[in-house]
Amino acid sequence: MGHPDRRKNPIVLVAVLLGVAAISATACGTAGYRGAAPASSPATRPPATATPATPRPSPSSPVASSPSPPPRLLTPGASGPAVRQLQVRLAALKYYPGPADGQFGPDTLEAVWAFEEVQGLPPSDAVGPAMQRALANPRSPAVLVPDGGSTRIEISLSREVLVLYKAGQVALISHVSTGGGYYYCSPGGGCGYAITPVGNFSTEVFMPGWITVPLGEMYNSVFFIDTAYAIHGDTDVPLQPVSHGCVRIPMDIAAFFHTLMPIPGTPVYIRS
Repeated sequence: MGHPDRRKNPIVLVAVLLGVAAISATACGTAGYRGAAPASSPATRPPATATPATPRPSPSSPVASSPSPPPRLLTPGASGPAVRQLQVRLAALKYYPGPADGQFGPDTLEAVWAFEEVQGLPPSDAVGPAMQRALANPRSPAVLVPDGGSTRIEISLSREVLVLYKAGQVALISHVSTGGGYYYCSPGGGCGYAITPVGNFSTEVFMPGWITVPLGEMYNSVFFIDTAYAIHGDTDVPLQPVSHGCVRIPMDIAAFFHTLMPIPGTPVYIRS
C-alpha cells in the first residue's frame, strides 16, 4: 500500500493543535511501517512429456488410481484469474480486497484475514481448501448489538474485526488491530496500559489526512472518545493487537471509511 501525501492542511493543523492538548496518556499512534507481504511464486506445472505404453495389468494385479490434484493455494504475490475471482467474491461479501485486478497484494491479504476471523478459521496468508469451502458457504459476522441502530459500527476485540452496518445491512467488514495490552509511557506525559475501551460510544469528529499525536501519526481519524481514541488508518495493521488503544484499520479502507457514516452521531459498540 502506498503512503498518502502527508502534506498537512493548515486548517487541519489548527484542529490538531487544539485536539492534541486534550489527548490523554492512552492516546494512540503508529508504530512503524509494514511493507507488502513477501511474494510467493505460484507453482508451475512441468511440461508434458510423452509416456511410454504400459502393459495391461493381469487380473490379479490391483489397478492404482491416480489421486486428484490438491486445490491450488493462493498466497501474496500470486496473480491471475483465480485471484480475481477471490477478490470479486470477497467484495460481494462486503470485505474490501482492493480493485479486482487479479493481483494478490496487501489489500487482498487484509480482506482474507478479515474473512478468516469472521469464519473462525486460523488466520493465514494462504487461501487454502478450508477458506475456499467457507467462501462457498460463508457465515455472517456475529451481531454484537442487535438493537444498536440501523447504522452503527461494531468492533469485536476477540476477533479483531470491525463491521459497519447501514440501513440494517452489513456494508463493510474490516480486519483491525486494537490495544496490545502492554504498559507504556507517553512522551506527552503519563503512563498506562494499551487497552481499547469496551463500551458504547459514538463518532465525534473526523480529522482528515495525517495528524501527529504524542505517540505517533494517524491517518483519516474518526474519533469516538473526545480526541483520545479513534478509528484510524495505519501502515501497520498486523494480525496481533498492537495499538496503544485506538482501532487501526488498513490504509486502503481508511481512505473512504469516514464517508460511509454520519460524523458525529454514529454509534460505536466495542465488545470483548
